[in-house]
Amino acid sequence: MALLARISEHRESGRTADEVARRLRGEGLDPALLAAALTQTELRAGAVAKFGELAGELLFTRAALEQATRERVAALHAGRFRSAGCRAVADLGCGLGAESLALLTAGIAPLPVELDPLTAAFARHNLAVLAGRLGVDAPRVRVGDAERLGPGGADGAFLDPARRTAGHSDTRRIASPDGYSPSLSFAFGLAERLPTGVKLGPGLDRALIPGTAEAQWVSVDGQLVETGLWFGSTARPGVRRAALVLRGSDAHELTAPADAEDAPERRLGAYLYEPDGAVIRARLIGALAARIDAGMAGAGIAYLTGDRLVETPFASAFRVLEELPARERDLRRALASRDIGALEIKKRGVDADPAALRRRLRLSGERSATLFLTRAAGRHVALLAERC
Repeated sequence: MALLARISEHRESGRTADEVARRLRGEGLDPALLAAALTQTELRAGAVAKFGELAGELLFTRAALEQATRERVAALHAGRFRSAGCRAVADLGCGLGAESLALLTAGIAPLPVELDPLTAAFARHNLAVLAGRLGVDAPRVRVGDAERLGPGGADGAFLDPARRTAGHSDTRRIASPDGYSPSLSFAFGLAERLPTGVKLGPGLDRALIPGTAEAQWVSVDGQLVETGLWFGSTARPGVRRAALVLRGSDAHELTAPADAEDAPERRLGAYLYEPDGAVIRARLIGALAARIDAGMAGAGIAYLTGDRLVETPFASAFRVLEELPARERDLRRALASRDIGALEIKKRGVDADPAALRRRLRLSGERSATLFLTRAAGRHVALLAERC
């Protein structure tokens, strides 16, 4: 820890990582130890976005940090267990302890379990840091297979199944849910006995969602980060689909008892709306359309259109300037004649590579705009727009 503190001091004084490494190597420090400490310093800096100011005292592995829950989202998870009256929650597959940290902060006793010994040791350290701040005993981290060890004496359970191959860096994503650890069958079986939450990737195959679960998709500052499945008293009565949109310090949510039917297709209006990813994945586009008096820009296309601007946290709004020719050669001439140089390209329902198209367009103007390539009224369209 002293070495980490020294590296941080050097970095805060303005020295680059290479300068710090050369300086400390010159003092005869073990190269392997120094490399590990420099990596840890780098990970701590990157972890601030997820763990806040506490990150500077915690320990991380690259792979576990990538899967760790953001502090604010973990606090919302813990709030569900608190509302359910849970006093002790098993954190099965605890990783670096993000969920257990949130439970501890909420006054709930976490019972963490982690399969990987190094990650478990880091979780133990991380929980001890927070416990020291709170003046409570640090939870014991059990090391082993969560399916074998089980929830112990907990009255609730949270599972964040490993969705990457084993290791601490250069891991790859596991494609099939059958390879998750703990397995989905174990998680869903546990949910039949205890109030349970299961954190999964935002692209989860919806066919895998049990009918008894509340499924909530969460986006943070425009990035879709997770699918949360909630069971028993952690699920809200009458809610089976939810889209939670967190932007800055604000939180907004759409909920429904089931998937919403898409709104009817309508002619293109003066405004185009791009729903947040959480709304799209929750299949609540129709519910959003009803809120903002809009219709589908094209059948099965996740763009909405309307004649008046309605502010909403659930979608980005664009003013449609004009329709341009869809053929690439004509499109290039049209954009050049309008002095467009910086072009944001969005597409749905058409086969196009925005990055490759942008290169081929060879734009050099002074103005910026957004181009939508999509289908409307059964045909391909190119819509020039500006953000509202």
